[in-house]
Amino acid sequence: MKKIIGLVGETGSGKDAFCRYIKKTVKKPVFCFRFSGPLSETLKIFFDEIKKEDQQWLGIVLRQRFGKDILAKAIAKKIKNIKKGIIILNGIRYWEEYKTIKNLGGKIIYITALSKTRWERLRKRKEKKDDPVFYRKFLKLEKAKTEILIPKIGQKADFKIENNGTFTSFYKEIRMIMEKLKIE
Repeated sequence: MKKIIGLVGETGSGKDAFCRYIKKTVKKPVFCFRFSGPLSETLKIFFDEIKKEDQQWLGIVLRQRFGKDILAKAIAKKIKNIKKGIIILNGIRYWEEYKTIKNLGGKIIYITALSKTRWERLRKRKEKKDDPVFYRKFLKLEKAKTEILIPKIGQKADFKIENNGTFTSFYKEIRMIMEKLKIE
């Protein structure tokens, strides 16, 4: 049997760390997909380095052209044939993505942290070309159309993790949620 977990959270809140921890500690197969995955794959065809601003733009254009649920449909298609294990869908940003996960019987976890903490993490990880930005620019990116619903969707989540502390405290929170979801 498969269990679906949707992650909603601001940039740098710890969603990827959540996925890594689950992959490392859960005995069942774990599959992690990002809603931004199809955007990154598309941009990689054209560019060596990906910027968050480009992902935001492409996501908006695709939603305008093909409907607000286009990325939710893409992810649902990717996970359709997975029959057992834990499926983590990372990076919910729109209500259509939230609804898709809920309709598939999934649970939503909101991972959040203070903006200054998230900015510091982002500067260290350097995942995207525009990651090591100035704090002002980081705050501006947070106000983009693709980011503004995150806290509202987070309010509807089944679980919430305030990830402002250490990895140890973060992992403890994750373990408590996994126990509630009966995931070993």
